Amino acid sequence: MNEFDLKGRVAVVTGGAQGIGYAIAQRLLASGARVALWDRDAAALETATMTLAGGTQVQAMQVDITRLASVRTAADATAATLGPVDILVNSAGIAGANAAVVDYPEEEWHRVIDINLNGTFNVNRVLVEGMISRDYGRIVNVASIAGKEGNPNASAYSASKAAVIAFTKSLGKETAGKNVAVNAITPAAARTRIFEQMSQQHIDYMLSKIPRGRFVRVEEIAAMVAWLVSEENSFTTGAVFDLSGGRATY
Repeated sequence: MNEFDLKGRVAVVTGGAQGIGYAIAQRLLASGARVALWDRDAAALETATMTLAGGTQVQAMQVDITRLASVRTAADATAATLGPVDILVNSAGIAGANAAVVDYPEEEWHRVIDINLNGTFNVNRVLVEGMISRDYGRIVNVASIAGKEGNPNASAYSASKAAVIAFTKSLGKETAGKNVAVNAITPAAARTRIFEQMSQQHIDYMLSKIPRGRFVRVEEIAAMVAWLVSEENSFTTGAVFDLSGGRATY
């Protein structure tokens, strides 16, 4: 495993108690960072803090990223305990229901958009301000190949992740004059708890579209993120890094 020097850096990983976020937190800790796990699942947070070998290097915070006030409170607590935040990996998200647009429940649409898009805005809005003032920051927003390709029967998820890509490009241009890099990744599906929200038919559809013939491993996602949040990533910003196993057509 290649290691990047993150010693002295403080990272926030949303959705960090499970799945992709947890794997990323593991990788950042292995590189020397202090990591705050922001997640809404209290039980998962408790388990994660027990299994992550970090001691005082790990902070667990129950956070509702759809509420700006909750994000601000968490940011203040993280800064007080670990120090100013240098790195944000926004991994929190939900798949939502699988249904055609004509049958898609209105409340479900709003729920997916609120978590995946509005939540992304909230955590970036709160944490990027300090990065700009300190002239250092690294942000990775976890989008999805669905945001590029558009998966049928997943309109809310696809739309929300496409919006995350555009949001990242916009913020990356806003911070380009500072030593703040803002990038997105677009992974194919990984075998995490998010599969519990999907029909087997939809899971099979996603797999059939991946030329590699398998789902991405969370460790592979974490490997790419480790470089993106390192000091070595000093030029690239507002970019989208593909992790689709060859699926992406652009």
